[in-house]
Amino acid sequence: MGFIQVLPEFGLVVDPLVGLVSSAGESLAPVIEKVADLELIAEDLVGMLSGEGSFLASFPNREGVLKIAGSVTAFWYGLAIGLFIAGVAVFGLI
Repeated sequence: MGFIQVLPEFGLVVDPLVGLVSSAGESLAPVIEKVADLELIAEDLVGMLSGEGSFLASFPNREGVLKIAGSVTAFWYGLAIGLFIAGVAVFGLI
């Protein structure tokens, strides 16, 4: 039985009987490099949730900027929502 092409540009084929993806005589190095890049990006996204450290592509000595940016953003959103609620309450009483 033949193989089904999954990614012809990388030479990946799948055996339909076994369900195994393999290379058709070509190197998997480009795919492994892309997976390594995606792993770095995923680790960066998870690291941003804690607020410690810095972005993957940020300038040096920018550690802790995520906590400051999150605090400032939360302050301005809180101010806007608070003023909106206060405005609704004031105009609702008039």
